[in-house]
Amino acid sequence: MAVPTFVDRVTLSVSAGRGGNGVASVHREKFKPLGGPDGGNGGPGGSIILRVDPDVTTLLDYHHSPRRKAEHGGHGAGDRRNGAHGADLVLAVPAGTVVKQRNGEVIADLVIPGTEIVVAQGGRGGLGNAALASKSRKAPGFALLGEPGDELDVVLELKVVADIGLVGFPSAGKSSLIAAISRARPKIADYPFTTLVPNLGVVTAGETTFTVADVPGLIEGAAEGRGLGHDFLRHIERCAALVHVLDTATLEPGRNPADDLDVIEDELSRYGGLEDRPRLVALNKVDVPDGRGIAELVTDELRERGLRVFEISAVSGEGTRELIYAMAELVTEARRARAADIPARIVVRPKAVDDDGFTVKRTGAGWRVVGTKPERWVRQTDFSNDEAVGYLADRLNRLGVEAKLLQLGAEEGDAVLIGPTDNSVVFDFKPGIDAGAENLSRRGEDDRFHEQRPAASRRREIQENMDDRGETETRADVARRLDRPDEYGPLAYEIGSEEDPDVVAATDETDWAEDDPGE
Repeated sequence: MAVPTFVDRVTLSVSAGRGGNGVASVHREKFKPLGGPDGGNGGPGGSIILRVDPDVTTLLDYHHSPRRKAEHGGHGAGDRRNGAHGADLVLAVPAGTVVKQRNGEVIADLVIPGTEIVVAQGGRGGLGNAALASKSRKAPGFALLGEPGDELDVVLELKVVADIGLVGFPSAGKSSLIAAISRARPKIADYPFTTLVPNLGVVTAGETTFTVADVPGLIEGAAEGRGLGHDFLRHIERCAALVHVLDTATLEPGRNPADDLDVIEDELSRYGGLEDRPRLVALNKVDVPDGRGIAELVTDELRERGLRVFEISAVSGEGTRELIYAMAELVTEARRARAADIPARIVVRPKAVDDDGFTVKRTGAGWRVVGTKPERWVRQTDFSNDEAVGYLADRLNRLGVEAKLLQLGAEEGDAVLIGPTDNSVVFDFKPGIDAGAENLSRRGEDDRFHEQRPAASRRREIQENMDDRGETETRADVARRLDRPDEYGPLAYEIGSEEDPDVVAATDETDWAEDDPGE
């Protein structure tokens, strides 16, 4: 089985990388019992990008390997370390590649070398508990999961970028003509359908340089799939003008150049989109016996139709110079017209991330919630963590999902589906509004943060007693008196009172003397 060397249409399955998961971690360090959350975020997944490469001329690589995947993002780690970004996968495509969805909708038309388009966006990484901490949620015991990347099928169609397109019956001499006027070396033989893939040649006429495309031959009924069909006509859609190459030396009975022209024009009209292209007619093979006579018979008829006709021989080169300069004239006019056109202003709008809209619909015995935010939040939730599930409930409640369900008549115990039909999450509806707002908004609390810490209490007590210190006492003296009152006594006392340390000392000596058996 022959291996194709030129492929101009493929269906490519692309899968962007998944975002890494965030991590729930607590900072651990000596003398810092309450270090707080320090879980890092997950890295974003890699995207899949198509880039126009002038060195690539076919889609053959994607014919052999139609599935492409980008790298996943790395998971977060403790000490606020974020996960690594997944590497983007850049796929080189030839100039003139049209990117379509399965339904035929055009995504992009890639013509200029270096142009890039993201066809599959990598998933966003999940937030770690350090990023989720807030005034009302100081120590989250959970993190968010990374989001999956885009997965889709795209159709790549190659439309070669050429200025002039050669059309005609098989064996009319199109390949011989492009070989005669350029340095292209297509396969040439004396049997039909020698040309199976488009050939490109670069032609110079004076100061004008342009490209010519030679496409496989057309026959009557090509629109119905006869011969090679007419799908390859996409390669001349970008051409500024068309040249009909007509065979004046055909040996088939009942054929003449004028009828061949009518057949080709009928097939072009069935394909559509080429009606406004200027036409030239090249009556080829006038060097063959009877070829010139047939050319002279049909030339006047074709000119009466308003066509410019050239009698040429691709083998001897007769008439090719005049044809080349006529092509250059049409190319120059087309380029001048394109330069005069004011390009439409391109407005680039970033993809919406925080679309607050959602809809709630009744589905049988349950309800379905559809919306960008609710579906994204469900994908981010770790349902094995009760605190994470509670956080999801809080977010949905603040968005208004619960209120909308109650408004539409949802009752406790009803099934609520969130997410795509093939991958939805089912909840049992349980209204939580009566529980109180304070219970709905304080997920992830750590009671230790509300305890009276000993060091803070001691500092507060020292500060309160600073006003009662002596003139020569420092803050350290105040602290020592508070820590060891039996040794240092009170901060202030009346001389001679029971609180006077000297009186207390004298009393202790008297008691000792009375009790001393040696006295």
